[in-house]
Amino acid sequence: MADPQHYPTFSPTEMTRRIAAVRARMEEDTIVSLVVYGAGRSHDVQYLTNWPGTRESYLVFPREGDPTLLVQLSNHLPNARRTATVDDVRWGGVDSPASVADVLRQRGLDRGRIGLVGPVPWQHHAKLAGALPDVEWVDAGRILREVRLVKSTEEIERIRVAARFTDMAMAALERELRPGLREDQLASIVESGYAREGGTHGIHFMATTPMRAPEIGVPSQIPSDRVIQRGDVLITEISADHWGYSGQIHRSYAVGEPPTEAYRRMHDAAVECYERVAGVLRDGATAADVVDAAAVVHERGYTLYDDLFHGISQLPPILRTRKTAHGPVPDFTFRADMVVVVQPNVVTEDARMGMQVGETLRITRTGVERLHAFPMRFVVCG
Repeated sequence: MADPQHYPTFSPTEMTRRIAAVRARMEEDTIVSLVVYGAGRSHDVQYLTNWPGTRESYLVFPREGDPTLLVQLSNHLPNARRTATVDDVRWGGVDSPASVADVLRQRGLDRGRIGLVGPVPWQHHAKLAGALPDVEWVDAGRILREVRLVKSTEEIERIRVAARFTDMAMAALERELRPGLREDQLASIVESGYAREGGTHGIHFMATTPMRAPEIGVPSQIPSDRVIQRGDVLITEISADHWGYSGQIHRSYAVGEPPTEAYRRMHDAAVECYERVAGVLRDGATAADVVDAAAVVHERGYTLYDDLFHGISQLPPILRTRKTAHGPVPDFTFRADMVVVVQPNVVTEDARMGMQVGETLRITRTGVERLHAFPMRFVVCG
């Protein structure tokens, strides 16, 4: 059982609330149990157990009765038992699907509808189906996605901590970014900004390019060994985590001198897009409201490369503008206490020049609350 003295845990009231919400949805869909899969960090497993995940894990979550958490590897089991809020935490055995099937049989859950959640490998699904031929396996990922959309007060407090950690990373870059560093040295600056306070790594997508001869408009997931020069711009997408919840922020840094006029105009357009989107968000706003507000970026002569908008932890909706969308705008209505990321990645048509501006916002009854304190500005440093 979790050790609340040394590991952050939610209150019993909070865990009871979310478990009841998931089981109510299972009842509606006549699902007798969920089998939740995670490889590495798993938001769905952690949502129901407090175990963040390290390698492979399965959660057998029956509609009635106690859940069982199966953890790989065996040497990860002691830590999982200290961290998880469920009582039954076991090693996943030499064959995780066989162990899941054994637990389901022990619980009398060897027939009926069982919902799979997460990216279950096809080999695992084949083994489960072969071991339990009377089970109807269904995709139940939407149950966890929909229950997780509206955040509780305790969840929002955890996100505030993660946003504060993310701000620390941005401040560290402002202090330490300078000509002569390599791009692949920036990750150590980012992570050192929050690691001393207990924050953990989310993402640090970054790229540099000369402002007067740009070649890159989108932050890079894998850093290069390029040496940063005076007159460069650094474009960023940074996220720090706190126990299953993250902040996310996007800023640009001019290195050694002010932004060029072209970059200043682009930054103004990106901020305007962000502010217009943030300005329409409130309880009852729709996805269509968001994409209509973002059309200003095209009016200013630019386009978007990355997604414009997504729920925290990549929850729905994931939106682009009408001109850049891959399909129709989803029929989605926002509710108070949803937490989202507005992140216009404004680029020229050839995508050789660009930047990303944005951050994490909590939707309220009448508008939004910024969860970050780092200023919305084009940072000049070095």
